[in-house]
Amino acid sequence: MSYSIAENPRERLIDRELSWLAFNQRVLELAEDESTPLLERCRFLAIFSSNLDDFYMIRVASLKRKLEAGITKSNTAGYNPRELMNVLSAKTQELIARQSRCFHESVLPALLNHGIELTKWEALTNEERDYVNEIFQAKIFPVLTPLAVDPSHPFPYISGLSLNLAVVLGQPDSESELFARVKVPSNLPRFIAAEKNGARRFIPLEQVIIANLDQLFPGMEIKSYYTFRLTRNADLALEEEESDDLLATMEQELLRRKFGPPVRLEVNPDIDTALLGTLMEELDIKEHDISRVPEPLDLTGLNLIADIDLPELKFPGFQNQVPPALREIDSEDYDEFFAAIRRNEVLLHHPYESFTSSVVRFLESAARDPNVLAIKQTLYRTSGDSPIMAALIEAAEAGKQVLAVVEIRARFDEQANVRWARKLEDVGVHVVYGLVGFKTHAKLSLVVRQESNGIRRYVHMGTGNYNPKTARLYEDFGLLSADSVLGDDVNKLFNQLSGFAPQTSFDRILVAPRTLAAGLLERIDREIENHKAGKPSGIRFKLNSVLDEEMIEAFYRASQAGIKVELIVRGICSIRVGVPGLSDNIRAVSILGRFLEHSRIFHFTNGGDDELWIGSADLMDRNLRRRVESLVKITQPDHKRHLMRALDGYLSGQTSNWEMREDGSWRRITQTSNGVRLTDFHQASIDWYRARG
Repeated sequence: MSYSIAENPRERLIDRELSWLAFNQRVLELAEDESTPLLERCRFLAIFSSNLDDFYMIRVASLKRKLEAGITKSNTAGYNPRELMNVLSAKTQELIARQSRCFHESVLPALLNHGIELTKWEALTNEERDYVNEIFQAKIFPVLTPLAVDPSHPFPYISGLSLNLAVVLGQPDSESELFARVKVPSNLPRFIAAEKNGARRFIPLEQVIIANLDQLFPGMEIKSYYTFRLTRNADLALEEEESDDLLATMEQELLRRKFGPPVRLEVNPDIDTALLGTLMEELDIKEHDISRVPEPLDLTGLNLIADIDLPELKFPGFQNQVPPALREIDSEDYDEFFAAIRRNEVLLHHPYESFTSSVVRFLESAARDPNVLAIKQTLYRTSGDSPIMAALIEAAEAGKQVLAVVEIRARFDEQANVRWARKLEDVGVHVVYGLVGFKTHAKLSLVVRQESNGIRRYVHMGTGNYNPKTARLYEDFGLLSADSVLGDDVNKLFNQLSGFAPQTSFDRILVAPRTLAAGLLERIDREIENHKAGKPSGIRFKLNSVLDEEMIEAFYRASQAGIKVELIVRGICSIRVGVPGLSDNIRAVSILGRFLEHSRIFHFTNGGDDELWIGSADLMDRNLRRRVESLVKITQPDHKRHLMRALDGYLSGQTSNWEMREDGSWRRITQTSNGVRLTDFHQASIDWYRARG
């Protein structure tokens, strides 16, 4: 049975927003799981909140724009904007209620059992109040700015994601009420320790302010107070084709982002009705944009609790390994370091293998080695104190040719990347911003080195960002190579990014937007032909997101032809699995836990000659057609076996995971049918690398 998307859209595709909420629900389930270490449960609650903030700032904001524009057309999953907004509002309220129950009824009591208490002002001892008041006077009071609202004081601007106090005041000898707003400083800790030494008792910052409101409004009567939090549209609308200076345009757009229209208002359930009405009117918020959340609002601050130094309440510590090929090499022996890459390509797997001793060392060695002539680098996200940026600056100051393709449109990292672009330009780095209209998401480094037998190029290609901090938490693969074919490919790609070379062709890499989608579709069709010819066939992809409709249709064709399609998807997955006659042979699983699964692996059985690729691209329209992305073909047999071993582990019936059902929901599987607990993939990988090391 086969039918078109137009006839049965909801039976063929899962809406991307609903799929994203299903992903965040999986994050929440990790927090709800009492077998998750307690402080890690706090971390997952914070991640859930942060994810939901991003969802409102970008996805819900985009949907609201459609509603305001009067768009009524249904999307390819069969939802019109109004219908989808109603479904999303109901689902998010359900998830927020679950998060609140998890926090108040499970996590807080468990913390208390371990001597960690999030308490209220009334519960503090006199000694604790004196200590907290000292903190208030020294660090909090000086940065507070109470803003009155009256005929001479207009309603104040409320910044996005800020926590605020709405204070209702009375004047002596008057029955009239006045309103004031106090912003809770975001640059102070979300929870204040109530003890000097060995602090285990904490109080929310806003409660400290509430207890001292009389100092902010001396002579006034404090009648009532409520906390509220606003989320604003943070999506950027950058018109690159009309910009003469992309960097300056981005700086202006970042300023405009601060004033985006409101998309969500979080309030306490018991907020005064009249006051809520005032907030709704002043902020232009509708009822379906309101989230009623028990105090404390903004659980992203639970990261502070998760950071408490109690190892027994966290995931077990582990030491990542130096890749075997790079061990026993003196830190100043640049010749031997590059010789190790010449002998054999090095496949890297982070965080199990050290990012610092491999990728950072690769670039630091290139910066300091007098034989290196040039370094070329793409930068999408990196850390604030990035050793990679320091290496590029050092190389430029040493007179080497340095090219940095800086993606200043990387969402929520725009400001940091603008600053880095300015710093790099100041020391003579050639900074470019890629191709007009296309974000550069490819993860590439190229080192050009003078050697005794001529010029040689060294390459790093990866699935993750050049960020040493996230590399400790994000699971990613990378490849260090001195292969001349790959070096030539990457060199041509950099020339395309920095110059004019639209007709460039490549041998060992697939590049979006020109060859990547076509290359994958061609290989899916090849699997179908191999299956028809009786040859071994199969498709296994590991991705962050599966959304692109053309790719989903190709998977459906493969399934209908009888090919087994297995997908490991961390986030959005719009494909339907197990639908009779359409996707009987498609399986999708999701792995979440200690590490954020970020790598992309593409495996084609290819008639028995397994073909594997790794790279930066997910199966989304933006990745395949509106970004510069790259995949590299893995050629060494041991590296291919290594990747297939990882895929086997993800898909194993012995590994704990979430499995997608036919209706698009996800079922968590943590034990076998007879009650045996399944393996945690991340811990199993830590153990495997430790044993190998």
